[in-house]
Formats: sequence, C-alpha cells, structure tokens
Amino acid sequence: QVQPVESGGGLVQAGGSLRLSCAASGRTFSGYAMAWFRQGPGKEREFVSAITGSGGSTFYADSVKGRFTISRDNAKNTMYLQMNSLKPEDTAVYFCAAGKTMNLLGPHGYDYWGQGTQVTVSS
Repeated sequence: QVQPVESGGGLVQAGGSLRLSCAASGRTFSGYAMAWFRQGPGKEREFVSAITGSGGSTFYADSVKGRFTISRDNAKNTMYLQMNSLKPEDTAVYFCAAGKTMNLLGPHGYDYWGQGTQVTVSS
C-alpha cells in the first residue's frame, strides 16, 4: 500500500517551468505504476503521463508530449513531472496516482490518489 503526496505546484507565466513531485509512503514503491492526471476548471480529469514501476517505460498525453518529462527515483519513493514551455491550458489541479495496473492511461486502474497540487499558468 502506498499513499501519494504531491508538491511543487504554483503560479508561473506562460513559457515557464515547474517540477512536480509525488512522494509515496510504503516499502513496495517500485511495484507500482505511477501516473499524473489533471483536472482543469470545468473539465473532467484527464491523463497526463505515466511510468512503469521500474521506470523503463513512459507514456504521455499528446497535449504534453515534448514538453513534460516523467521520471521516478525508487530509492527515494518519489516520482517527478518536469513541465516546460507551460501554456495557460495546462492550468489544472495535478493528481498523483499509484496502482498495479496494465492500463496505465486510464484512471480506473489506480488505487491510490494524492490530494492534488494546483498549477496555474498565466498568459
């Protein structure tokens, strides 16, 4: 069992960068796929990026491909999302999720969710 906790959100101008972190408790962190989802104002929660337990495979939504980079440090029980070239449409609450799922792109396979961190990109 893991409990994710996000940090690193904030206010940034368009074109800027932020790095989100997700620290997860538990001794079996590497056994969990991890992902970032986001929910913008008036929008449904959407997939952003995911990474397998080993970190060997990563996945991105088309809207963030080439701008965001997901990574994890299993020794520190922490996952990261480096966000560059941020756009106003990236404004959302970003959620970290953990699960033992084969469907890394869908929210239903993730059993553990953080409370979210707000990212606001001003134009």
